[in-house]
Amino acid sequence: MTPSIQEAFSADGPLASGIPGYRLRAQQIDMAERIAAAMSENKVLVAEAGTGTGKTFAYLVPALLSGGKVIVSTGTKNLQDQLFSRDIPTVRKALGSPVKVALLKGRANYVCHYHLERSLADGRFMTREDSAHALRISRFARKTKTGDKADCADVPESSPVWGMVTSTRENCLGQDCPSHKACFVLAARREALAADLVVVNHHLFFADVMLRDEGTAELLPACNAVIFDEAHQLPETASLFFGDNVSTAQILDLVRDARAEGLASARDCLDLPTLCNSVEKSARDLRLTLPLEPSRFALLQLTARMGFDNGVLGLMREIEAFAALLETQAQRSEGLENCWRRAGELLTQLRRWQGGADADYVRWGETYTHALQLNATPLVIAKIMQKQMSGHPRAWIFTSATLAVQRDFGHYCAEMGLDRSESAFWDSPFDYPRQALLYAPQSLPDPNSHGFAEAVVQAAFPVLKASGGRAFFLCTSLRAMRRTHELLGEQLERAGLDFPLLLQGEGSKNELLERFRRLGNAILVGSQSFWEGVDVRGDALSVVVIDKLPFAPPDDPVLSARIERMKNEGRNAFMDYQLPRAVINVKQGAGRLIRDETDRGVLMICDPRLISKPYGKRIWRSLPPMKRTRELDEVLAFFGSS
Repeated sequence: MTPSIQEAFSADGPLASGIPGYRLRAQQIDMAERIAAAMSENKVLVAEAGTGTGKTFAYLVPALLSGGKVIVSTGTKNLQDQLFSRDIPTVRKALGSPVKVALLKGRANYVCHYHLERSLADGRFMTREDSAHALRISRFARKTKTGDKADCADVPESSPVWGMVTSTRENCLGQDCPSHKACFVLAARREALAADLVVVNHHLFFADVMLRDEGTAELLPACNAVIFDEAHQLPETASLFFGDNVSTAQILDLVRDARAEGLASARDCLDLPTLCNSVEKSARDLRLTLPLEPSRFALLQLTARMGFDNGVLGLMREIEAFAALLETQAQRSEGLENCWRRAGELLTQLRRWQGGADADYVRWGETYTHALQLNATPLVIAKIMQKQMSGHPRAWIFTSATLAVQRDFGHYCAEMGLDRSESAFWDSPFDYPRQALLYAPQSLPDPNSHGFAEAVVQAAFPVLKASGGRAFFLCTSLRAMRRTHELLGEQLERAGLDFPLLLQGEGSKNELLERFRRLGNAILVGSQSFWEGVDVRGDALSVVVIDKLPFAPPDDPVLSARIERMKNEGRNAFMDYQLPRAVINVKQGAGRLIRDETDRGVLMICDPRLISKPYGKRIWRSLPPMKRTRELDEVLAFFGSS
């Protein structure tokens, strides 16, 4: 017999008897009941649950007991894997649930038989290491059931070979593929369609489900409930996928594939390698019209760059000639036909971007080390989101540890178009007044002043000394991160302190975290990557330093266009949009500190605006109820008494 929510979570229920270390939490039971009610009535629920509430079990239990089909969407692939491999099997086993579960990732995560074969036959790998990786992937492809690259332990995820042996939406041959029947992507999708509970991530949900990407639309119509975990990330992800973008990386991928297909099926077409070279040169030249340092550019900044406009027009001309040639060869193989179709689509996307003048979208560009992406992003996603949520009645659950500003969900609901939603808030069960201290140091300069990073490191150093390292130093920009790392290195050397100093980017995020936990006295200097989705329990982390309040830079092209639009509508963009976003980001950063009932630590926020500006109150009142101080002596005493 299926247990009720109360029975499942009770002191003598299946979770208590089946899960080691299970503890009864009133907040968790209450949250699970609210989610179960929303699911049975097809309602929209927006729910914030403080760290330690146990929100994962609070939504998994109702999902597994609901009897319907449920999609759970998480923020990252790491969280997806954790849910699928650890959390769901634990709860499912405890409940004795027969529910069929599937994991579905984006196609770039699955080995593609066709592209693997092509790459091995072509054999043009850049290094011996790449060649060795390709052979390992080939062996993996023969024995794996899933084809998921996360299961291929002896090839790093960062290996460039993965891009050559997986497919994209553009270069997938679909039903024309000679390996169609053995396709790992299709197998994963079949599993997902047959499952009762499907674990996806936000990117996949919006790219493949909402945008009705070839066949996956079957997932959404068939499901009774969608649960978004880490739902604070959705506005950003939705903006990305409801917009349009085209990248020089896509063009270079097309050229690479056309070369390989030409070698296999059209060696006598001598113009093909020449045109491949021309398109590649045009794409690379367009990227070089902008500075090498990765950045974001408003449309006016792009068009003001010498050679940019001509570069776009020149690239379009080259792709037009390329598409015309590919059309003459398209009948010679499925791969060449696919390249011809892709060339036409890329040309259409470039023309649309170049000629677009829709007032509801902002056009801008973003550079990466070797690529340029041209974007058209919607200024408002609320109406688009409402359209996606209309139709078949189902429950929509949005949950995170950070959605509200002082318990008010107005900002989030307005941005996401959740007009008729219910909302609920549960405090963390942790004893923050005893476990944590919020320290706002005195006499720090204006955060935009010259020498601010030096002043921050100077103020933080006695705290880091007292804590014996064991700290995250969270910066709001990569430049500040690098400068802080440099200054801390100098200070540690001068003081003769042997605290290992780690820097974001010196390895993968997971590797860095593993080293940080293992070392036990390290200081990790990071930027955006370490503000959220990071869990370090115990003594290894006892201090989180935040250099500045994380307001998005006002010159960000999307933000400045949204601010302009709100001003034109007579609204206060700072109070209605910028401040709530900063509050949610601060809450995320602060949430790294206390992860367990036995954790103790200091949150140090170095931005004087927290105290000096009227809006500062809204920020610190949104944080957990830590004891607050402006005195260094109290911080030193906190560590002295531990």
